[in-house]
Amino acid sequence: MDGGNQSTVSEFVLLGLGHSWSIQFLLFVIFLLLYLIIVSGNIVIVTLIITDPHLHSPMYFFLANLSFVDMWLSSVTTPKMISDFLRENKTISFAGCMCQIFFAHFIAASEMVLLVSMAYDRYVAICKPLHYSSIMSLQRCTGLVVSSWTAGFVHAMSHLAVIVQLPFCGPRDIDSFFCDMPLVIKLTCMDSYNLDMLMNVDCGFVAVTCFILLLISYTYILLSVLQSSRTGASKALSTCSAHVTVVVIFFVPCIFIYVWPLNITSLDKFLAVFYSVFTPLLNPAIYTLRNKEIKKALKRFRSYYVGSQEKV
Repeated sequence: MDGGNQSTVSEFVLLGLGHSWSIQFLLFVIFLLLYLIIVSGNIVIVTLIITDPHLHSPMYFFLANLSFVDMWLSSVTTPKMISDFLRENKTISFAGCMCQIFFAHFIAASEMVLLVSMAYDRYVAICKPLHYSSIMSLQRCTGLVVSSWTAGFVHAMSHLAVIVQLPFCGPRDIDSFFCDMPLVIKLTCMDSYNLDMLMNVDCGFVAVTCFILLLISYTYILLSVLQSSRTGASKALSTCSAHVTVVVIFFVPCIFIYVWPLNITSLDKFLAVFYSVFTPLLNPAIYTLRNKEIKKALKRFRSYYVGSQEKV
């Protein structure tokens, strides 16, 4: 069928995570608190890295950008999900649905490429320490971050350009808490199997390519660490283990949603919640709890803030 002007659906209905009022109110309280923690936690990390001169290095430059991306990754879908817990009619406009799809893929793809940039930074720091300052210059770090945003934008636009022109004439129920691309494609007035496969291959290519690059980077790092001194190896492994943990909790849900879909509704919902809520929540916790420099910066920030308050 020809798309574009044949779409008659002006809004979609999100079925959400629960049906009973008591469960939805409980989820409202839980996810509201989690979202506030996500936003405040990532803002604290970004603020510390910007204001503390001790953290003005490439690694923390990338970490600040990761926290910024995580904050927006959660903000694409979580506020709508929270507000819908208190609504009987959980609807979203066609334009709003398309915006969710665009920004979800834009930010997720940007984070994937950013994680690769962070792995590259650790590879240079551990495997080529003498050339680290010259290789990881401010210009190169900025270029890597801009590249991550550019790659995410191109990836998201490639999806939006296709989906926005598809014919939607009913049904309009989406069995999730946000407009997930595979679920929206299934609502088109056409045989969506080939298109669904094509979109999943596109997402899978980005996710698998970034994941392979990450595996290669950390394999080189591991081999280099095994040949270094025990003190240096311990410090390097401590830093990289935090990065690897973040990579795993970010990529595993993506792989099961887009690369290797299981078509189990309850599991898809759990993975979507984990991907959009718990990943942005765990990232600042992992880096804060395992990073001594962040802890020291937080203490310095508290001391400065308390001292300023006492003077006032």
